[in-house]
Amino acid sequence: MARLLVTGGAGFIGSNFVHHVIGHTDHHVTVLDKLTYAGNQASLAGLPADRLDFVQGDIADAELVDGLVSAADAVVHYAAESHNDNSLNDPRPFLDTNIIGTYTLLEAVRRHSTRFHHISTDEVYGDLELDDPQRFTENTPYNPSSPYSSTKAGSDLLVRAWVRSFGVEATISNCSNNYGPYQHVEKFIPRQITNVLRGDRPKLYGTGENVRDWIHADDHSSAVLTILDKGVIGETYLIGADGEKNNKDVVEAILTELGQPADAYDLVTDRPGHDLRYAIDSTKLRTELGWAPSYGDFETGLAATIAWYRDNEAWWAPVKDTTEAFYASKGQ
Repeated sequence: MARLLVTGGAGFIGSNFVHHVIGHTDHHVTVLDKLTYAGNQASLAGLPADRLDFVQGDIADAELVDGLVSAADAVVHYAAESHNDNSLNDPRPFLDTNIIGTYTLLEAVRRHSTRFHHISTDEVYGDLELDDPQRFTENTPYNPSSPYSSTKAGSDLLVRAWVRSFGVEATISNCSNNYGPYQHVEKFIPRQITNVLRGDRPKLYGTGENVRDWIHADDHSSAVLTILDKGVIGETYLIGADGEKNNKDVVEAILTELGQPADAYDLVTDRPGHDLRYAIDSTKLRTELGWAPSYGDFETGLAATIAWYRDNEAWWAPVKDTTEAFYASKGQ
């Protein structure tokens, strides 16, 4: 049994990882989460109390972080400000959490010689043209386009520097767009699902041509566990499931799955600086570490996700009206 400290473990991807770890290993998990609007302790409900400890706090709190890291065998760092739209509205929290918070964790794992895995995003690479045959690899130059992606790029570079300069035992993963249970309704897929479930029309930025490479959060979790177990210190691994879909196709798939006409959506004002296309080449992870996604296609994972939101309205309903009011004020 290992003792894992999971930062941001009450957020979307972090909570899915906690569920996956407890369901597939005998590890003990301590979650450190600030419980901002994007964190929800209810996402951890039902997990066994003897396998899970929860601590509410800030990853930039050096004293708190040091004590938790000293008791851990490994740190898996999910905590981040991660919504592009919010970073355009107010960049400062992204600097505080993604840069200073990561620095604080790195200093703690350096003091205690603790294994560290850093969760990042494909958005650090910028975007690709819609007709570009290439996909992002571990060697793609960084080219972030928003306060969110630039602070994540900065945190990646901090991890690399602490590995090289101080010998920190760290790995990095950059993952494509996640979907699945426990995702805040401000995000694209749960926003559209919950709109349809409430009898409202989905909202599509621009003309919906922007392409994302989708992966179910459970597959992301299994990849991170694989890297934690088999990954080479100092290496970066890209996580993807060959799930490229444009936003229009995703909205139409949601409507079809829920028995609605495929064109029953509204076009809204596009987001400033909206990246065109992300696409992940996960060959290194698959060939060197033997990982493969369990969801063989996007449609299967999407159907499971829709079913979860249908069955868990009590989880998402409390924040739905506020979220939609915010988007309405922006014409989106």
